[in-house]
Amino acid sequence: MAEGELPAVLILDIGGTHGVLEDLAALLKKHFHLITMKEFLGNKEEMRKKIQSVFVFECRPTIDRELLESLPNLKVIGNSGVGVDHLDLKMISSFGVKVTNTPHAVADSTADIGMALMLASGRRLVEGNVLNFLG
Repeated sequence: MAEGELPAVLILDIGGTHGVLEDLAALLKKHFHLITMKEFLGNKEEMRKKIQSVFVFECRPTIDRELLESLPNLKVIGNSGVGVDHLDLKMISSFGVKVTNTPHAVADSTADIGMALMLASGRRLVEGNVLNFLG
C-alpha cells in the first residue's frame, strides 16, 4: 500500500438486495478503499494483494478457504453483526487472520423490543387491537 493510499476492503456489493447499505458504504469510503466482489473477481491478480480486510455484511461475502487462499495480505475480517456462527473461526485463524464483530450494537434495541412484546402480551394488546379492528 502506497503512502496516503487507503487500505482496501473487500465487500460483496454496495446497495441492492445483499450489498452494504449505501449510507454505511459512504462512511466506510472515508477510511477505506472499497472493492466489490465483482471488481475483485474481474481483476483478481491485481486486487488480491491490495485487500487487507473483508467487511461481512448480513453474512456476505461467504468466507471460505478458497477466498482466504486468494488474499495473501488479508489481516482482518470485520463482521457487521453480533454473532460469528457463520464464520469458521478455526479455519480463518489458521491463515493468521483476526475476526471482529459488534457484540453490543443492537443490545438496547433488542431489550426494547423484548420489553414491548412482554407488555403487549401481558395486556393482550394484539388481541384487543384485532377485536377493535374487526368490531
